Amino acid sequence: MATIYDIARHVGVSAGTVSRALSRPEKVLPDTRRRIEQAAAALGYVPNASARTLKTQRSGKILITVPDIGNPFFAQILKGAEEAAQAAGYAVLLGDTEHQAEREERYAQMLPRNQADGMIVLGHRLPPTAREIVRQLGARAPVVNGCEFDPTLGIPSVHIDNAAAARTAMEHLYALGHARIAVVGGPPDNPLHRQRLEGAMAAARAHGRLDVLTTVPGDFSVESGHAAATRFLAQAPAPTAAFCFSDQMALGVLAACRDLDIRVPEDFSVVGFDDLASSRYLSPPLTTISQPMREIGVRAARLLLAIIEGVEVPHQQTLDFSLMLRGSTAAPPERRL
Repeated sequence: MATIYDIARHVGVSAGTVSRALSRPEKVLPDTRRRIEQAAAALGYVPNASARTLKTQRSGKILITVPDIGNPFFAQILKGAEEAAQAAGYAVLLGDTEHQAEREERYAQMLPRNQADGMIVLGHRLPPTAREIVRQLGARAPVVNGCEFDPTLGIPSVHIDNAAAARTAMEHLYALGHARIAVVGGPPDNPLHRQRLEGAMAAARAHGRLDVLTTVPGDFSVESGHAAATRFLAQAPAPTAAFCFSDQMALGVLAACRDLDIRVPEDFSVVGFDDLASSRYLSPPLTTISQPMREIGVRAARLLLAIIEGVEVPHQQTLDFSLMLRGSTAAPPERRL
């Protein structure tokens, strides 16, 4: 296996110059750096990662745990985090926890073992090992939350104002003339559910419609949206619109409407949350709250890397959201007569 000394002899520079070119390239002239990189590739040089880790006590890796890798919402966040980590010279380790506390804990144990330098949690729980690290290190703990903001965790986070976003979605439906609205939420212990329900109920209360607001639990999946719609569309009188706490659940509501020959938006309006790439191509295209998923990933990774490097940055970052008006919402039938 080639060493930095082999590269140095090949290029005609010192071993120290080779080391700087490979570890701190900004310290080496571009032409020299280019020749060293070409020689390293030609000679098959592979950095000794184990030796570097022993010297720096860093692995050069960050860990991201995700509750459901099959959810396209998380895929966009992961894409952004991966881009930011790679740009900073870090590799990303991905852990799909499948909402299981035992899996979350096993991944968190990688931190004290120096198998990862920090951790981004895309769920809403902190496993015991991560909690202990946060307790010991406080603001210096390399543990960051992305998207499922819960202030009780006491860790840095990147998120949107979920209560305000939910209220915006509901205000849109009330402005169209809907009085009876169904809210399709998430699991009760999920902070996103609680925050979005708070915003939805605030809007209903402001319009004097809290007594006719229907709330149905879901789990952010297509299947739970379909099951919820099947229930509330059988009510008498039935709601004329639904606000779903995820685009996936909104897709399930649209499917239930098709099953029951209910036209959207002529007979029923649907609003989602997230603005997944597929939402604009549904029939009809979905009106939804757009949150910057990729940017959440980028910011969460940069925030974590700043903590690892000891750089002072704002530890709570609230990003903007927007309401995307598309074809799945309109005035209720009685307002169009």
